[in-house]
Amino acid sequence: MSTTNQHLEALRDAMRRVNVDAVIVPGTDPHHSEYVSDYWKFRDWLTGFTGSSGTAVVTLDKAALWTDSRYFIQAAMQLEGTEFELVKEHIPGEPTVEEWMQHNLELESVIGIDGRLFSCVEANALERFCGENGFMLATEFYPADLVWKDRPARPSATAYVHDEALAGETVASKLERVLGCVEDAGADAMFIASLDEIAWLFNLRGSDVEFTPVAIAFAYVSENDCSLFIDRNKVTDEVERHLKQYNVRVRDYDDVTRYLERRSEHDTVLIDPDRVSDALAAAMPCMKVYAASPIVAIKAVKNEVQIDGTRRAMERDGVALVRLFKWLEENVASGSISEVDVWTRGKQERARGENYRDDSFAMICGYRDHGAIVHYQADDESAYTLKPEGLLLIDSGGQYLDGTTDITRTVTLGNPTAQEKHDFTLVLKGHLALSRANFPAGICGVNLDLLARQPLWDENMNFMHGTGHGVGHFLSCHEGPHGIRMQINPTPLEPGMVVSNEPGLYKAGQYGIRTENLLLVVEGEKTQDYGTFYRFETLTLFPYDLNLIDLAMLTPVEIKQINDYHRTVRDRLTPFLTPDEAQWLAAKTREL
Repeated sequence: MSTTNQHLEALRDAMRRVNVDAVIVPGTDPHHSEYVSDYWKFRDWLTGFTGSSGTAVVTLDKAALWTDSRYFIQAAMQLEGTEFELVKEHIPGEPTVEEWMQHNLELESVIGIDGRLFSCVEANALERFCGENGFMLATEFYPADLVWKDRPARPSATAYVHDEALAGETVASKLERVLGCVEDAGADAMFIASLDEIAWLFNLRGSDVEFTPVAIAFAYVSENDCSLFIDRNKVTDEVERHLKQYNVRVRDYDDVTRYLERRSEHDTVLIDPDRVSDALAAAMPCMKVYAASPIVAIKAVKNEVQIDGTRRAMERDGVALVRLFKWLEENVASGSISEVDVWTRGKQERARGENYRDDSFAMICGYRDHGAIVHYQADDESAYTLKPEGLLLIDSGGQYLDGTTDITRTVTLGNPTAQEKHDFTLVLKGHLALSRANFPAGICGVNLDLLARQPLWDENMNFMHGTGHGVGHFLSCHEGPHGIRMQINPTPLEPGMVVSNEPGLYKAGQYGIRTENLLLVVEGEKTQDYGTFYRFETLTLFPYDLNLIDLAMLTPVEIKQINDYHRTVRDRLTPFLTPDEAQWLAAKTREL
């Protein structure tokens, strides 16, 4: 707390020196990543808040932080005792960042931002806001460079090639498809800042960002010039040879601005205004086409190699989870296992599997009321010791060379109450309804979201996070453009897309419940009168906790669905288990 306030005062001293009245500090990097390397975690350093989503605003006498419902409880705990006020996003009566500044700033106030961290869309919106309210916007105020004295170094790990046998497509093929879309948009080149897009396009991976296998880089692609801007020490001989065969030139990461400044005014460059920073877009003197990156939509539809790889990764992931939960069940009564120990053991079990590289995010292991903190992350100070009673929520995933996994299971450690079973079954009913959805081509995630929420809505309950997010292939665990949520997203679900199915229920101070599988969109029936229908294939392989199911709440259709799924889990995983592990799984997948 005192450290946070010291950091806050250091920032204010820097603001006073250059006559800046307010600073907006996002929790992102120049690549607009969801998860960022330590080098760019200035918001975390400033506020003490470590969630993946959040924006801070600091004036000379006030400070506030905005975050979404996943982090309300966590933010309240981490900001306690500091000057920062927590503002809850998307909650009626809570001010937006702009409304808060309108209330707290005087006319002609100067708002400072690091323009490298704001997309074209965000910077333009701020320009309009300032113009309409009599404020001034300074886009070259770099607070991290000024006050973060012990700033970590930029990541230096080497990049590596993602084998075509696992990626399922060559770099040449990807470049051809992407440049075809660029031409269709009326441009002859494209500038790319998003790390996952660059990793996908060049079949490269890295370890610069925790849990996401990417290397920090920029890219510029056209018919005549494909350039990758990356720190030279990241480029191994293998990577150099790999890029050279596709005529990709390696340039220094810090040369990107100078390179863009030299673009001909006759060039026309496609820029995704939501994914490229205002500072880099402004550096280009050429014509620009502002349009959504075609890479996002292309890589969201997985090819058959990626799909088969993900299925195999799910089998290895399921085996690791059998071993983790079996160990947990057999040892919880010892009173020696903490929430942190579960994550450590989970990593160990996944690491035993072929092609494992890392977890796909920090495990959420929430016992009792910690489970109600949607994105809770245990540490040695906060971690509970587990006991043979109460609910435990474990949300975890793995990064494998052939696929990315993400699964949540809520289990009872003993003596479940009638209310716990009732709530668990409500969440499960929504989860099952979405899993068995059959829907016509052209349907978007928002059209299906109701299926997962209806059992909760029927009892005047809800969850505030999305029901489902897209998932990458050995890339970002959270991937667009599709998703399943209450908010409108016009992206239709297409065969080859992977999306999570994770309804939940959170009772602060009591427990949290979430059940999550990954689903693959596949083709269903083709009808003469109504066109093609799609359905879901469940990719995740691990049982639901039968001890938490209230059978009286389930329909015959739902009971059959659970039994069929558990039979698949048993059939797919048993060949990889020891006899003792197979016996444990057989008991957990017994027929209802």
